[in-house]
Amino acid sequence: MIQPELWVHDTAAAVDYYARAFGAIVEHRAGAPDDPDGVVQLSIADARFWVAGTSKQMRRFDAGELGGGTARFLLVVDDPEAVAASAVAAGARSTSPVAEEHGWLVGRIVDPFGQEWEIGRPL
Repeated sequence: MIQPELWVHDTAAAVDYYARAFGAIVEHRAGAPDDPDGVVQLSIADARFWVAGTSKQMRRFDAGELGGGTARFLLVVDDPEAVAASAVAAGARSTSPVAEEHGWLVGRIVDPFGQEWEIGRPL
């Protein structure tokens, strides 16, 4: 099992966004709920990931400040169109509408923190 950690400039805002966009649930929290530098484990269905504050000293950089991240995350869901629309309504930017591609129904977004996501399912 791999649980990636996304580095963001405001952990509390990111947790709020992922809850609104993807229905993410807080599994574990280190720090106060409004701590912009806290560390939080989230889950979306069976997927788990962490969100933590950026730190120049620890070389944890903000994807938005860099103009893009070093990874793309694939969120596999039953209804990619609905989840992509929810992500955009919550503040993401669509970079590719949901469509059939390489045996998948998939679309792409960049969230408000500069993280790139594919949202899809195999056909």
